[in-house]
Amino acid sequence: MKIVFAPDKFKMCMKSSTVCRVLQQAFRTVFPDAELISVPVSDGGEGMTRALADALHGELHTVEVTGPDGKPVKAEFAIINNGLTAVFEMASASGLVLVDPRKRDPMTATTYGTGEVIRAILDFGIRDIIIGLGGSATVDGGAGMAQALGYRLLDAYGRDLPRGGGFLRDLARIAIAGADPRLQETRITTACDVRNPLAGPLGAAQVFGPQKGATPDMVAQLDSNLRHLYAVWERHSMLLPKELPGDGAAGGLGAGLRAFCGAQPKSGAALVLDAIGFGRRISGAALVVTGEGRTDSQTAEGKLCSAVADAAHKQNIPVLLISGAVEGSPDVIGRTYDFAFSSSTGRRTLEEAMSNASDDLYFTAVNAAKLFRHGMHA
Repeated sequence: MKIVFAPDKFKMCMKSSTVCRVLQQAFRTVFPDAELISVPVSDGGEGMTRALADALHGELHTVEVTGPDGKPVKAEFAIINNGLTAVFEMASASGLVLVDPRKRDPMTATTYGTGEVIRAILDFGIRDIIIGLGGSATVDGGAGMAQALGYRLLDAYGRDLPRGGGFLRDLARIAIAGADPRLQETRITTACDVRNPLAGPLGAAQVFGPQKGATPDMVAQLDSNLRHLYAVWERHSMLLPKELPGDGAAGGLGAGLRAFCGAQPKSGAALVLDAIGFGRRISGAALVVTGEGRTDSQTAEGKLCSAVADAAHKQNIPVLLISGAVEGSPDVIGRTYDFAFSSSTGRRTLEEAMSNASDDLYFTAVNAAKLFRHGMHA
C-alpha cells in the first residue's frame, strides 16, 4: 500500500520536510509494511526552493546579500531544469525572520537583497527565474529590488531615494537608463497565492503591515506611499495590466516585479505541483495526507492544501488533512477533504501550541492512521 505525505509548512513552527518526517513516523507504527512517500510542498513561500531542488535534483547556491535591515545575510537559490531555471524565495533575502522582532521597521526595510539575488542569478547566465513571494519584512513595492538592479528612484531634486517604503512619498521619477539590460531577455515568474491588491483596505500595508512592526500611523503612510508609487509607475507606463490580484504580495513586491521586471504571476501551489510532477508521484496511492499550521475556509480557494486535494481527487484518492487548527465552514472543509483533523489539544496559548506542535501532530497522525486502517477492514 502506498501513502503519500504532501503537507505545507506549519508557519513559524515546522518546515514541510519536518512535518513529513513526523507523519511518516506516526504512520509507520500503524502501517509498518506500507510504502510511505514524502513530497514536501510549498505555495511559493518558505520551503519552495528546497522542494523544487529536491524534487528536480537541483543545485543549491548561497549568496551574501543585503538583508531587509541593511545587514548582510546569506540567501539561497536553486538551479533546476538542467541549469536553465533558477528559483528562490524572496524571504531568504528580505524576509521577516531575518530581523530581530524588537527592531522591525517597515519604513526602512528594503528588498534590495532580493534584487541582488536576481543579479547573481543573471551572472550565472540564467534567463528563467521563479521567485516565491511571501514572508517579507518589507513594504517598499519592490523599490529596493529595483535599485539593486540599476533603476534610479529620484526625488524632485534628482537625488536618489534612501531605501525603504517610508521614503516613497518623495519619489518624483524613475530613471531606467541604468537598469540591468539582461532583464529584457529574462522571463521572471512569481509564485504566490496571496490575492491582495497593492493598496487600500486589503492592500499590502493595511493587511500585512502590522505584523511587520507598523503602527497605525505607519500603516497609513505606507499605504499612501504605495499609492504614490503606483501613480509614478502609471506615469512611466511601467505597469501593464495596471492591476492584478497578488500585487500586494510581499509588501507590494508582486506589483514591483511586474513593473520593473515584467514578471508574470502564477498560483504558487499550481506552479510547484506541476513542476514536481505531483500527479505522477501520487499515482496508485491509497491515501494522500496534507496539512498546514492553520486551515480555514479560504484554504479551499486554490491554496496549497486544496490544490493537493484536487490533484488527489482527480485520481480518486482520498485525502486526509491534519492541520494545527481547522477553522471556518465545516461544509467547505468537508467538501474539500475526505477527513480533517486539528492536531491542537486542549486550551493553550499560541506559544504553547507551537512548542508542542510536533508531539501533537504525531499523536493525531497515529490516531488518524488507526481510523483509516479500521475503515479499510470494516
